[in-house]
Amino acid sequence: MPAYPLRALVLRKTKLGETDLILTLLAADGRQVRAVAKGARKSKSRLGARVEPFSVLDMLLHTGRSLEIIAEAETVQTHDALRADYDRTMAASVVVDVLDKGSVEGQAEPQLFDMALVTLDVMESAPVAALEPLVLAFLLKSLAMHGYRPSLDRCAACGAEPEAPLAFSVEAGGVLCSHCAAQGSSAQPIAAEARDALRAMMRSRMAEVPEIVVDPSVAREVRWIVRAYTGFHIPSRLRALDYYLGQGR
Repeated sequence: MPAYPLRALVLRKTKLGETDLILTLLAADGRQVRAVAKGARKSKSRLGARVEPFSVLDMLLHTGRSLEIIAEAETVQTHDALRADYDRTMAASVVVDVLDKGSVEGQAEPQLFDMALVTLDVMESAPVAALEPLVLAFLLKSLAMHGYRPSLDRCAACGAEPEAPLAFSVEAGGVLCSHCAAQGSSAQPIAAEARDALRAMMRSRMAEVPEIVVDPSVAREVRWIVRAYTGFHIPSRLRALDYYLGQGR
């Protein structure tokens, strides 16, 4: 079969045999693709230096029995700054881990690839303090693309406009009014400011997220909501997210 072109973001690499790598990729149409980079671990391999996580590549692939085989690869974007700084590496690792667990082979979601690249681009130069809001906004927006947009303006159960005191239910899919929250659900009370921060993240473009100011007293609540909501809809363990949010936050 002739080789075919593919632009993709490298999510993860795994050792195969003595010299090869298996790459988990997010294709430009949002599909997950797994491909073998033969000889990529050899000391003189030009390919090995190009297939680092966070890199964007233009490739030629051959269809194999179970995995694609990389015939050629050219770097489109390295995102070197994400690997050169610890805080940026940790934040970007959450993005690619979520993409790894949330993307599916053969299932296209073109907007996901575009948003991932914009997020990584912004993370390269954003202030360190803005990295966590970028991570949380990416989680919310990627879940929304998969059909799990949290209800933040209306009660997720009855559709009424909720008033304080507010609660959030991951099972119901968003904010609950006081009446619905009292109906024996597992909803947790949240501050109005936390709901406002979540709405700002959902409504802003990724390039605008660093401008969102979240009071430290509210940040812990926002963090809990996004982590719980993500875990409910992505049952696979997100080790990068657990580690990132567990570092003294």
